[in-house]
Amino acid sequence: MALHFQSLAELEVLCTHLYVGTDLTQRIEAEKALLELIDSPECLSKCQLLLERGTTSYAQLLAATCLSKLVSRVSPLPVEQRMDIRNYILNYVASQPKLAPFVIQALIQVIAKITKLGWFEVQKEQFVFREIIADVKKFLQGTVEHCVIGVIILSELTEEMNLVDYSRPSAKYRKIATSFRDTSLKDILVLACSLLKEVLAKPLNLQDQCQQNLVMQVLKLVLNCLNFDFIGSSADESADDLCTVQIPTTWRTIFLEPETLDLFFNLYHSLPPLLSQLGLSDPGNYHEFCRFLARLKTNYQLGELVMVKEYPEVIRLIANFTITSLQHWEVAPNSVHYLLTLWQRMVASVPFVKSTEPHLLDTYAPEITKAFITSRLESVAIVVRDHLDDPLDDTATVFQQLEQLCTVSRCEYEKTCALLVQLFDQNAQNYQNLLHPSSGVTVDITIQEGRLAWLVYLVGTVVGGRLTYTSTDEHDAMDGELSCRVFQLISLMDTGLPRCSNEKIELAILWFLDQFRKTYVGDQLQRTSKVYARMSEVLGITDDNHVLETFMTKIVTNLKYWGRCEPVISRTLQFLNDLSVGYILLKKLVKIDAVKFMLKNHTSEHFPFLGISDSYSLSDFRCRTTFYTALTRLLMVDLGEDEDEFENFMLPLTVAFETVLQIFNNNFKQEDVKRMLIGLARDLRGIAFALNTKTSYTMLFDWMYPTYLPILQNAVERYYGEPACTTPILKLMAELMQNRSQRLNFDVSSPNGILLFREASKMVCTYGNQILSLGSLSKDQIYPMKLKGISICYSALKSALCGNYVSFGVFKLYGDNHFDNVLQAFVKMLLSVSHSDLLQYRKLSQSYYPLLECLTQDHMSFIINLEPPVLMYVLTSISEGLTTLDTVVSSSCCTSLDYIVTYLFKHIAKEGKKPLRCREATQAGQRLLHFMQQNPDVLQQMMSVLMNTIVFEDCRNQWSVSRPLLGLILLNEKYFSELRASLINSQPLARQEVLAQCFRNLMEGVEQNLSIKNRDRFTQNLSVFRRDVAEALRSDGSTEPCSLDMMS
Repeated sequence: MALHFQSLAELEVLCTHLYVGTDLTQRIEAEKALLELIDSPECLSKCQLLLERGTTSYAQLLAATCLSKLVSRVSPLPVEQRMDIRNYILNYVASQPKLAPFVIQALIQVIAKITKLGWFEVQKEQFVFREIIADVKKFLQGTVEHCVIGVIILSELTEEMNLVDYSRPSAKYRKIATSFRDTSLKDILVLACSLLKEVLAKPLNLQDQCQQNLVMQVLKLVLNCLNFDFIGSSADESADDLCTVQIPTTWRTIFLEPETLDLFFNLYHSLPPLLSQLGLSDPGNYHEFCRFLARLKTNYQLGELVMVKEYPEVIRLIANFTITSLQHWEVAPNSVHYLLTLWQRMVASVPFVKSTEPHLLDTYAPEITKAFITSRLESVAIVVRDHLDDPLDDTATVFQQLEQLCTVSRCEYEKTCALLVQLFDQNAQNYQNLLHPSSGVTVDITIQEGRLAWLVYLVGTVVGGRLTYTSTDEHDAMDGELSCRVFQLISLMDTGLPRCSNEKIELAILWFLDQFRKTYVGDQLQRTSKVYARMSEVLGITDDNHVLETFMTKIVTNLKYWGRCEPVISRTLQFLNDLSVGYILLKKLVKIDAVKFMLKNHTSEHFPFLGISDSYSLSDFRCRTTFYTALTRLLMVDLGEDEDEFENFMLPLTVAFETVLQIFNNNFKQEDVKRMLIGLARDLRGIAFALNTKTSYTMLFDWMYPTYLPILQNAVERYYGEPACTTPILKLMAELMQNRSQRLNFDVSSPNGILLFREASKMVCTYGNQILSLGSLSKDQIYPMKLKGISICYSALKSALCGNYVSFGVFKLYGDNHFDNVLQAFVKMLLSVSHSDLLQYRKLSQSYYPLLECLTQDHMSFIINLEPPVLMYVLTSISEGLTTLDTVVSSSCCTSLDYIVTYLFKHIAKEGKKPLRCREATQAGQRLLHFMQQNPDVLQQMMSVLMNTIVFEDCRNQWSVSRPLLGLILLNEKYFSELRASLINSQPLARQEVLAQCFRNLMEGVEQNLSIKNRDRFTQNLSVFRRDVAEALRSDGSTEPCSLDMMS
């Protein structure tokens, strides 16, 4: 819609559609109009019109949104214009303090953005955008409303300075944030604290909404100051161990003054009307208080805590608080995590406490455990009767809490064990009584099953706790008592299948079996553990061989009867997979009848989850890979070179492939074919993953080639637009290309390596050509439909190129175009992907950049002969990848760049010392040289990025960065001198000589070549250079103090 807004009315209609309209079409049109308005030359005058004459708050909000986008542009407005906008908004909010809060917020965000982006702008030797604190002080002298606005300005500014915009160079933002921290942040904090002291000094009328709002905004400002990312580490809030506030040294005095901390405690006590409705009943406050308690053990050792006089009283109060929290199981499960973390860490420290003072944990830990157990059992009836969300359904939270509880539960284990035995016996008896015909009400049975599920989880937890806490023979005997009961429950449940099946109990049993496996079954554990004493009396289980038999019988039962229940099947298969990892366990497992049965009968007839009926969703097929990986490991134990045994094992897959072949030839039941192909691809990937020897892999290859691989090629060609089908096939091919444990190093007389590569080449070319025919895809479709497949093709190609089992020179020698074709397919697919998508989708970037590294290392002739636009695309992708936070990607970029620069340097060196225009050069090298001369800014830009990374950023892969940097400097000495001069001249005079010396030291002893010895010398120099420059930039004696040193 062409936009020539003549009137205010039209603009106000646009606002209504944008912010309160329910018609999606109108809103999309309004968004387009908004973008056009921002781009139009009359944008500022229209914003002014909306602010001064708009009749609704939405009109003012639209103006603020437009201004925000306008001032955030990559190419900024002139300084004078930005100053005018800032001053206009300051006057506007000062003259209209009663605007809607969201309008004030939006307008202040514009001021914050202008201030941040213009932080280093100078006019008449003045930093023109740093006068903000002086401006705010005028607001603080006005009415309460003006005070609130002043505080919000500082608060928004602090928050804006702390924001990282990942779409722009982070070095510049870090520099702005550091300067703001060093010049203004301390003053803002002091100002906020002085305002709070005033609040305490005079009685405030907190019934007055304005005054209440003022206090809340000042508190928010203090919080924003303390939440500032002082050292640029972007601390992850979820990782609580790292969440230490690194306060600058200059703030030390503020925090060491006792009145600073007292101020906040006094405020908490003297603001009852404001905080009465919040307290710990507010979920946010409760959550932060739980986090605060968990920090006690993070910051202090238990030995230090017990020496404090108030420790007995504090630990009693914390225990009561925890018990109350656990009893209210329905409230804030995420907060309970922190309380359990505290107790887990406290109990784990008990063996290391040397102090004679009592730690009292033996009194309180069993009470915590008991509260957890009883509260969870009591929750079941309420959940069932009131139809609430069952905590057991959130398995991630349940597992997390149980893993914390396992340590706590082993403290004074006798009490916990006695409680669990009593509860288990009572509940199991009740369950059996209810199962008798005609006696059970469905609700009662459901409640009893829920309670039993919790008890089985809890028994598994306390048994698993043996590994986290010092244990005795008596404790092992108690584990035996508890484990007996679960094994009895397993046989009770399995004899009643499929009539009395319960998914929650099954999942709990699998948790128990896994904990028992980790604790009592394994390669290192002694056979004579006391856990088997009671189990041999009751169940006849005398050692871990008997336990393994029980495990395998249970696994087979689950796979037979739970085929339609994906959670049980996938957890069962994960358990089987974990069992199949250790060699000693494998030797024991293959002797068990249940394992022999599985190896001979892995068909859908015996294990329904291997079927292809429509009742299974395609995502459920994923677990088949796990099943076949474990099964193949078991097969490998005694396989040796027995090809007949392997053929027998593969028989069900042979039958499936033959069926697919028939259907393909007769064109019927296409849906069934797809399901069979997906199943086969997943099965074969599991098998291929487990075959890690040359002999066994060769058997698989001979089975697949030449009979069955063409079927997969055919499938990719037919179903290229259905990722559910192509992704498993491409992943299978990528797995086959992996030379894990040198399994692909075929005999010298075997052409298998080349044959395998040709098949992969065909598949990648087929997929690449077909996928490009889909045309442009929407944002939500592009990854699943296209980019995911491309990333798998790239990782398969990378495995082939660096697998060392194909001599690629052979292809050209014999006129075979499979290698050239696959490289062309790589280019075509690459050009269909935008640079932003390359970096945005992690799996794509982590397959593309390592592949590019292989190509630049071994196939530079291919890179050099690319068309100039393609070569430019590749070099730009390297340049953009250098700045990414993903070290896998940035390191690959550095290595690729190093190979390119080294090639270029060697080519120039070979041409002798004659001037460039006279050289007679090899054609290929000359081509690259010519390209670089046409586009000198490509390498200059990369040198600038790498120098920036070294000087200003947190460089995590310094060695990788140093390798291409030397070549870039030697190729572009003139540009390097300019970079050096611009960095030195941007600093105050006092620092310039120090920095000049740093640069001299960087090149000291470095020669004009790229030998390994010379590179290593440069890398060492660079390490010293980086440290010295950081110190120079930190040092005092400048207008920009940059004290990075933190409180020790």
